[in-house]
Order: sequence, then C-alpha cells, then structure tokens
Amino acid sequence: MDATSELLATKDALAISTRAICDRAKVGMPEIYRQFGDKQGLLTAVADLGFQRFLANKRQNPLTADPVSDLRTAWDSHVAFALRNPHLYRLMFTPTGEPKPQAIKEAQALLLAAVERCRAVGRLRTSPELAGQSILSANVGVCLMLLSFPDLFGRLDVSHAVRDAVIGKVTGDEREDSRIGPATVLAQALLDPLAGAPPLDDDVIDRLTRALRPSAPASHD
Repeated sequence: MDATSELLATKDALAISTRAICDRAKVGMPEIYRQFGDKQGLLTAVADLGFQRFLANKRQNPLTADPVSDLRTAWDSHVAFALRNPHLYRLMFTPTGEPKPQAIKEAQALLLAAVERCRAVGRLRTSPELAGQSILSANVGVCLMLLSFPDLFGRLDVSHAVRDAVIGKVTGDEREDSRIGPATVLAQALLDPLAGAPPLDDDVIDRLTRALRPSAPASHD
C-alpha cells in the first residue's frame, strides 16, 4: 500500500502496473492477490487510506462561532487536498471498479455534522442530508474539473464562486437581486389584462419600471 501511494505521487492509478507496485514494494506479484484479491482490491485499500488522510486533515479545520463560514473553510481545505494529491484524489473520488472505497460514507457523515451545526442556529433552508450531498457533489465536481482542465478551471476564484453559490443556497446566505420583487410584480401587471383582470394604473407601472432601472452612478464633479 505504501508503494502504491508513493507511485500515485507522480502518475495516475491506471498508469501504474502491478509489476511496478511489486518491484517498489520488493514482493512477488502473488502477494497482491494473496492480500487484496487483485489490483483493484489494492487500489480500493489505498483509496480508503487516502480518505483517512483526507478526513484527518478535515478534522484539523478550526470550528468558529459561524458554522456557515466553517463550511466554506472545509470546502477550501477539500480543494487544497485535491491540489496536493491529484492522482490519489482521482482514485478516491472516481473509482473505476468494485469494491468502492467505503470511507466516502465517513466523509459524508463528517460533512453532515457540519451542516447540522448550521441547522442548530437556524441557518439551513433544506434538509441536512440534501445540503450535505449538494455541497460534497459540487466540491468534488470543482476539484475534478480543476485537476482535469487546469487551463480552463484552474483559477481558485472559480472554486470560490461555486462554493459561495452552493453554500449560500442551502443556508440562505446567497445575495438576492433586489429587483426581483418589482420585476415579478411588473410582469404580473402586464399579464393580468391578458387574463381579463383589471389593469394596474399607469402611475403604478411607472413606479415599478423605475424600480427596475439600475441607479445611475454617483457624480464625482
């Protein structure tokens, strides 16, 4: 397992041969089959070992009085782990065979506990299970795109934008467009006559239209 982990530091799991693993570990090839059943069993064991490192790193994240801020910190530490361990990360989160790494359940449980802290202070607008699944799915997706297409998705501001959008959505912290309310009312005002309802007065529609119009920048003269 140590030999496989060392090889994963420089190349993807699919590019590592069984012979290379055995040569590095100084054992015969039958040893893999004796201990793990086959190469896939070995890779699954190494992925679970990677999850142990991943979770140990997660548990070192400080807890503050703001559980939503702590979710953002956890997201960023997840991305940092992926950047430090790209080949191991792919093995952990894109398993190609059976069995699958079982430690993913512990990772989800750890995130669920963080989400429950948000609910305890009234800052969760969906179920904890759905919130945890949404955050982890988005976090992994960002990391895989970052690792696979660094030229297009390698900027951390992409990660931060997705982080804030997803966490903001499940916690209610997203910024709302103040023009949505007037826009909805104006659209209804324009549609009501088509449905036979009495139309709004012209001055009401004028006020709604002005509310939708972006404010002009302040003059510095």
